[in-house]
Amino acid sequence: MENEKVNCESDKLLLLQMEQGNKAAFNKLYNKYWDWAYSRAFARLGNSSQTEDVVQNVFVKIWLRRENPISNFQAYLHVAIRNQVFKVIAKEKKKCPFIDNIQNFQEAGLLADRGILWEEFHKEYQSHVEQLPPKRQKIFRLRFHEDLTTKEISSALGVSRKTVQNQLGKAISQLRVSFSHLFSFIGLIGLW
Repeated sequence: MENEKVNCESDKLLLLQMEQGNKAAFNKLYNKYWDWAYSRAFARLGNSSQTEDVVQNVFVKIWLRRENPISNFQAYLHVAIRNQVFKVIAKEKKKCPFIDNIQNFQEAGLLADRGILWEEFHKEYQSHVEQLPPKRQKIFRLRFHEDLTTKEISSALGVSRKTVQNQLGKAISQLRVSFSHLFSFIGLIGLW
């Protein structure tokens, strides 16, 4: 109990110093709470790269908004991490429904009576992926065939992470349009 009170008092002093632009105070809070914040985010995301991004973004926002008083840093950090995690999860759900459909179809293709349909679908899928512009195709394959993160792809190709995300979005949109008729057909024949 005494230790919690001392901890809270030291946080308040560090927060006050941070509000005045003291980077050392911010760094102390960052070092003190990084592991705690990381474990909270990782428990929900299960992806270390995404978790690092979430925690880093939250701390960047805290520094950028340092003039705004925070009375309880741990509670504030908890809510900020939770909200950022929800944003990541919502964005992921919006981003890849096309890929989820492909994976579901692939699982359905494992059944013997659907093997021929799976082969036809796979050929058409490969054909459409090969029609993507070369850079977009490479990014798409690295992300969805080799399961690299956007951070890993940007590093490997020497492009910004935003470029990777934009190219993935365009690739998915292009393929979604190409396959819209096929997914309607798959639904009609009951493969899902």
